[in-house]
Amino acid sequence: MIILISGNSCTGKTYMAQQLLEKYHMPYLSIDHLKMGLYRADMNCGFTPMDSTEHIGEHLWPILKGIIMTNIENKQNLIIEGCYILPHHLQDFKPPYSQHIMSVFLGFSTTYIRQNFQSNIVRHRNAIEARMYPEEGTVAEYIHEHDVFREKCAASDVPYFEIRENYEEEIANVYAYIDREKKKLEYEQR
Repeated sequence: MIILISGNSCTGKTYMAQQLLEKYHMPYLSIDHLKMGLYRADMNCGFTPMDSTEHIGEHLWPILKGIIMTNIENKQNLIIEGCYILPHHLQDFKPPYSQHIMSVFLGFSTTYIRQNFQSNIVRHRNAIEARMYPEEGTVAEYIHEHDVFREKCAASDVPYFEIRENYEEEIANVYAYIDREKKKLEYEQR
């Protein structure tokens, strides 16, 4: 089983992957580590860490797709998290591969961003991994990023979860969804 976690920066993807690792005892791969490993190995790899999410995502996707397919073929479990899993990427998988993949796309509502930008979003951005590059932006830019991401998720018909008011309560619904989907996938694979 493969669990994919994506969303804009600072939505809690890495924290969620860490929590799922501890709960399910499944390894996880941070796409940020893959990105930086490739870039440090070859600065002519086709992207820089400061390029757009879409540009980096398209460069990394063939590698990630190969990792996902190999894990499924070997009946291995893996959690992959990072903003570089773009909603349209999931359309690349057809049965039997798609039957082994669960995805979660995280976002914030405009209201949540306005009310929590400094107090929660910026404050918790380094909760799990330290960021060595600036991630500064305005509230308006962050709202725009979430609006665009929401539209892309809707266009690709992927499971999108938007935090609207209370992060802790609403993210608990995402964990409950993952538990249900995990049990369903395990039952179907018997």
